[in-house]
Amino acid sequence: MSKYDSVEVTQFCLEGRFLDFVIKDGYKLKGLMLMTAESEFYIKLAKHLQFGFDLRLPPGTWLQIVGTKKYCTESGKVKFKAERVMASGCDRVSEQSVYRETNPTPAEPSNPKPEKKAVILMCQKSDCMKRGGKTLCQSLENELSDRNLDNQVTIKATGCMKNCKGAPNLVMPCKTRYSGIQAKDVPALLDKHFPEVTLQKQPTEQLQERDRTVPIVC
Repeated sequence: MSKYDSVEVTQFCLEGRFLDFVIKDGYKLKGLMLMTAESEFYIKLAKHLQFGFDLRLPPGTWLQIVGTKKYCTESGKVKFKAERVMASGCDRVSEQSVYRETNPTPAEPSNPKPEKKAVILMCQKSDCMKRGGKTLCQSLENELSDRNLDNQVTIKATGCMKNCKGAPNLVMPCKTRYSGIQAKDVPALLDKHFPEVTLQKQPTEQLQERDRTVPIVC
């Protein structure tokens, strides 16, 4: 029997609450975690979903996921791959779901988890650093501090982002990628991605004007 004969492929349809995204290498979307009435599942996203998924999806959103399930009869392992992800119209919660939400297992801490910091990914390879990356990083740190965002946002160094000619390169928390950003562009960049802070400091007209100056590469 070949390894292909030991794998059973069937269709699946799961409905449950979205928990979190699974990110590879700091910025590549690979899949998501889903909590159903039976268990918690990791579901890999098909290629077309990886590139088109809305990363602003809030945890707790009810989803219905349709795709293929691979079951290995030898190891007993099951792999899910989503082909379609839809918002579910479910407005009721099963008893099992209520139990999971209101009665955490003893292994979970009783204190609420601290809110995760937003992460700005920045290429710190030599080419990027020579093309303004070092100055850009310093400008980002200073501007975040001036806006009291340094305890909410962190700058994380990454490896090469494969766009050396467009250096410096960075990826904002919403996964929007920018190339050719200069230190002078930092205020407009933060205005665009952290408007709740900016609106307390300056009128909307100035934000719109600054938004036009930020170069973006999708």
